[in-house]
Order: sequence, then structure tokens, then C-alpha cells
Amino acid sequence: MSRAEKRRVLIVDDEQLIADTLATIFSLAGYEARAACSAEKAFELIAGWPPRLAIVDVLLPAMNGIDFAILLEATIPGCMVRLFSGQFDPSRLLEAARRNGHTFEVLAKPVHPSEFLRQASELLPPSDVSN
Repeated sequence: MSRAEKRRVLIVDDEQLIADTLATIFSLAGYEARAACSAEKAFELIAGWPPRLAIVDVLLPAMNGIDFAILLEATIPGCMVRLFSGQFDPSRLLEAARRNGHTFEVLAKPVHPSEFLRQASELLPPSDVSN
């Protein structure tokens, strides 16, 4: 696995501007980042580009972010997920996921990009990659 593959970050948010902005911030910080505005678009992206970390909004059209995260973990074992949410209370969805063996932390919006970058650097440290 190359250095870039080990530092792939997928951003999924139904607000395209937020997804694109976060992807740009991650790219400028040295990550290989891509953005999607729905779970369906995200699955199209990851078909040939498996991320190591996914930052996912809980409220997505058609499929919520928690269900997406569960499918993503099943599709790409080892892919880490960080969820974030604005006004929606995801506790019911999180409890259902927990009963099925899935535990997720949800960050409350607004989340400063530096917090996402801090978590990414802990999860995907540069020293963890070889040339």
C-alpha cells in the first residue's frame, strides 16, 4: 500500500460546499481526499478508491450516515469512520447500531476543520507510512 493510499480520506456531506471544502483542506494538509454528497455517490467513489478514513454527516439523502458507516466498514474492513451532525439527534440510530455491534462517536456541527485534521493525524499518522 502506497503512502497516498494509507492517507485517503473520504468526506460525505449532503451540503456539497462543505464536502468540497473539507476535501480541499485535507488535500492541502497532505491527504488524498475526495468528496461525495450522498452515500450512493460515495459508494461509486470507493469502488476504485478505498479510503482509510471517512468523515460522514449523519443526515444524508436516501441513506443516513450511520447506515452508510456500517456498510462502509463491511465493504472496506479497516476503514475508520468519524460521524458529525448538526441539528439531528442521532441517539436512536446510534443505539440501534450499538445493539448490532457498531459503535460510533458523533461530533456536533459546527466542527472546526482543525478537529478533523487532528483526529486524522492520530488515525493516519505520517510515520505510519513507508515510501
